[in-house]
Amino acid sequence: MSEGSVQHQQPAVPVLEEQQLDEFLGAVPERGQWRYRPRRVGMVWRSKAFRAGAVITMLALCGLVILALVRRQTGTEGFLVGLGLAVLPVPLLMAAFRWLDRVEPGPWRNLLFAFAWGACAAALVAIIANSFATQWIATATADPAGADTLGATVVAPVVEESAKAVAVLLIFLFRRRQFGGIVDGIVVAGFTATGFAFTENILYLGNAFGEDQQLGTTGFASVTVGTFFVRVVMSPFAHPLFTVLSGIGFGIAALGGARHRVRRVVLPPVGLGLAMGMHALWNGSSSFGPYGFYLVYGAFMMPSLGLVTWLAIWSRQRELRTLSTELPVYAAAGWLTPAEPLALASMRARGVARDMARHWNSHPDPARGRAAARAVAEYESFATSLAMLRRRARHDGAGRDFAVREQELLHHLWHRRDIAGPALTYAAHATGRLRRAHRPPGPPPFPRQVPYGNGPPQQLPAPHRHYGGHNPYLEDR
Repeated sequence: MSEGSVQHQQPAVPVLEEQQLDEFLGAVPERGQWRYRPRRVGMVWRSKAFRAGAVITMLALCGLVILALVRRQTGTEGFLVGLGLAVLPVPLLMAAFRWLDRVEPGPWRNLLFAFAWGACAAALVAIIANSFATQWIATATADPAGADTLGATVVAPVVEESAKAVAVLLIFLFRRRQFGGIVDGIVVAGFTATGFAFTENILYLGNAFGEDQQLGTTGFASVTVGTFFVRVVMSPFAHPLFTVLSGIGFGIAALGGARHRVRRVVLPPVGLGLAMGMHALWNGSSSFGPYGFYLVYGAFMMPSLGLVTWLAIWSRQRELRTLSTELPVYAAAGWLTPAEPLALASMRARGVARDMARHWNSHPDPARGRAAARAVAEYESFATSLAMLRRRARHDGAGRDFAVREQELLHHLWHRRDIAGPALTYAAHATGRLRRAHRPPGPPPFPRQVPYGNGPPQQLPAPHRHYGGHNPYLEDR
C-alpha cells in the first residue's frame, strides 16, 4: 500500500466504529461552540465579555482597597520597598507550579484569576477579618498581648486558609473540565497562595522598613533584612504549602468523579482542615521557646514540603502514564501513529517534537516554523485531553456528551496530524522511546506548507512516517 493511500484512509473511532470519517467530522459542533480550543500565547481570557468584566472589576476594586490599606499602614516609602522585595520570589514560585502543570496545562486565565484572588480578594478579607477579630478579643479579655497570640494562632489560619480556598472551590465548580486531578489542585492552590503571600510580604516588609527608619537601624542588623531573610529566603513556600493541602483535597475529589459523592464532599474540608492546622503550627512556633521556630521549620515544614513535592511529581508522572495507557486504542484505529503514544508520554520527546517541527518548517519563512511548533504543542494538548477524557469515562462512566467531546478532540488532532505526526514519530526515535532498528524519519520535502488554519486540512505529499499497521519495534519504556 502506498504512503498516500495509507495517509488518507478512514480510521475508525474506538467508540464509534460504524461511522465513516466524513460523517464523523461532520458531526463536530460549529467552531463557536467548541469546548477545546487552541491555547494561543497572549490570549488569556476566553470567557464572555460580561463574565470577564465582572470578575476583573471585582478583583480590581479589591486590589485598590488593599493597596490603600497597605499603603496607609506602611507609608509610601515602606510600600515601595516592600513591593520591590516581595516581588522577588513570585516569578520563581509561578514558574515552579507552571512547570508542574506541563503535562496538561491549565489555561492561564484560571491561574491569573487564582493569583489575583489571593493577592486582592483573599488578602483583603484576611486584613479586615483578622483586625476585627483581634480587636474584639482584646476588648473582651482586656489582654492585648493574649489577643495578638490568639489571633495569630487561631483566627488568622482559619480566616486566611478559608479565603484562599474559595479560589480553588470556584475553579473546581465552574471550570470543572479544566480541573481533573491532584496536579490541577496543587497548581491552582499554589498560584492563589503565591498571590496572597505577595501582598502579605509587602505589608510585613513595609512595616519593617518603617520600624528601621524610626530606630535608625541599617545593614544586616535591621529589621527589614531579618524579615526578608525569614519570609522570602527561608520560607517563601510557607503559604503555598498550606494552601496546597486544600488543593490536594479538591484534586482527589475531582479524581473520584460523580460516583464517589462522599469523597467529593468529605475530602475538600479535610484538606482545608489540614491547611489550617499546619498554618496554626507555623504561626505558633514562636510560643515553643527561643528555638521553636527552627524546630518547627526543620522537623515539620521541610519534611512536609518534601512529601508534597514527591506527591506532585508522582501525580504528574501518573498523568504521563495515562497517555501511554489510553492513547494506543486510537493508534490501533489509525488516528495516531504507533509511536505517538510513547512520544506523548514523555516530556522530553514532546519538546523534541516541537523543536523539530520548527526546524523543518522554518525555511524560508521563520513564521511558518513557529506556526508548526505551535501546531505540535496544540496537538500534544488535545491528545492529552483526549486521554484524560477516556480515562474519566472508563472510571466514572461515559457522560451524555462524551461522544461529542471525543469527536471534537479527534477533529482537532486530524487538522494537525500532518505536522505533528512526523515530528512526534521522529521524537520517539530520537529519545529512545522506540528501538532504533530503523533510522529516524527524515524531514519532509522542502519547502513545506503548514496545514494550519480555519479551513479543512490541505492535501499535502505524505511525509516520511509509519502510519497504521503493526509496528514490531514498539517498546514501551
